[in-house]
Formats: sequence, structure tokens, C-alpha cells
Amino acid sequence: MGFADQRFNVNLSILFTELPLLERPAAAAAAGFTAVELWWPWVDSPTPERSEIDALRKAIETAGVRLTGLNFYAGRLPGPDRGALSVPGEESERFRANIEVAAGLAESLGCGALNALYGNRVDGVDPAEQDALALENLVLAARAADRIGAMLLIEALNRPESPLYPLVSAPAAVDVADRVNAATGLGNAKFLMDLYHLSMNGEDLPAVIERFAARTGHVQIADNPGRGAPGTGSLPLEDLLDRLRKAGYDGWVGLEYKPGDRPSAESFAWLPAEARAAR
Repeated sequence: MGFADQRFNVNLSILFTELPLLERPAAAAAAGFTAVELWWPWVDSPTPERSEIDALRKAIETAGVRLTGLNFYAGRLPGPDRGALSVPGEESERFRANIEVAAGLAESLGCGALNALYGNRVDGVDPAEQDALALENLVLAARAADRIGAMLLIEALNRPESPLYPLVSAPAAVDVADRVNAATGLGNAKFLMDLYHLSMNGEDLPAVIERFAARTGHVQIADNPGRGAPGTGSLPLEDLLDRLRKAGYDGWVGLEYKPGDRPSAESFAWLPAEARAAR
């Protein structure tokens, strides 16, 4: 086993960002990849103009790559925000306005996974109030995802980089997915296992894999420290991905790392060219 036995996609919101958004799908294809994922590309707008959505769809289709993952609107990301769905007021409303827009784009491209970042804690707001709002919005998102045959992903981030984000462990994120599934009866809320974030939290990664592989809908990787490409840090990513495969996970592995001070296309030397196209 090893890297060559995985199904990788490239996150175009952190890789190839030296290029305009509409040029990134073709750049990923030129590097040998056949699948990509995205954070919500329009950080200032949950409901961009139809022409902007159509242009992105055309760029993905023309490049001949598949969109396998898409975030719902999450506020300023990268930036100070970590989602919108648990933030009362305008941000919650923006998330709700985005649900059908994101689901529509995902459906048009055959994308089967929609990631909903939970949002930061807000000073002066009862956490229980935020959690109740989050569940309401996640139920709406899960139902929209189900209508297009997609999963709803719940992600744990890391406390050092996201100190106001409440889901900073694998059990915390899985618990939220359980609550959503109990509320909808659909069973399509899954855990997004980001090995970089979990390692930053100091979690026992082999134990997390053993416990939660069956509950995992998507995996993302970056090395630690530095959030760079595999081999730039000390995480045994090849071994961890092998453990996931042996535990039954056969889904996508998103490359969500920083390329460093080089063009993104030069950051894939760790992965043989013949292993980049999805099999």
C-alpha cells in the first residue's frame, strides 16, 4: 500500500492560489489530477451572480476534472471566520441563503460532499443558543445535501489556530454529526477527518482512525508542523492513510496543504505522476 493506493483530490482554495480561480482547475489537470475540491469561493457573497457560478462550473468542466467536495458559505476563509451557521443574526441568514446555491452548484457537477464549518463562539452569546441554531441550520443543510445525493461533512479544526471554534476534537465533530442524523433520520452527516488539524490538537491519530474510520465521509491531509506537503514535517501520513484503508475507508483524500514559497505544481514531487489521477 502507500500513497499510490489512495484517491487524491486537490483543494483549489489553498493550492494553485497563485492563479486566478478560473485557471486553477486546468492547472490541477495539467499536474495530473482528475479531482478537485473547494472552499466556498466567494467569501463576501453566499449568493453570487449566476454568471460567476456558471463561469466556475464551465472552468471545471472544460478542465476535465471532477468536483468532489465543496464548502458551504463560511465567512472570511482564510481569515478570521470559521463558518457562519452557529453565528446568530446576519451570518446565520447568509448561511441559510447559501444552502440551495451551494447544493445547486454541487449537483450540477456531480459533487457528493458538502462541508459545513460550524462557526466561532461569539462573545456575549450563550453557547447553548449557538448550538441550537447550529443544529437547525445543519438539519437544513443535511436535507439539501440528501436531495442531491450528497453527504454533509462536519469538520474538527485545531485549537491553536482556531481558538474560538468549538469543534476541536474528533469526538466533538462526530457528536454533532450524530445529533444531525438523529434530527433528520437521513444518516448522511459524516465526519471530515483532517489529519493535520487533529495532529495539532495532539490527538492519538491511530486511535482516532480505529474509532471513527467507519463514520468518516472525507479525509484531508497536510504535514505538521507547517501545514506543508507530505514529507515537509513529521507526520507519518503514508502510514496513517494505510491505516485508514485497512479500517475500511475508501473515499477521497483531499490535499489541503500550503505549497510554500514555490509554485503549487512543484509541491507534488512526493506523489508519482501516475498516482495523481483518480482510479
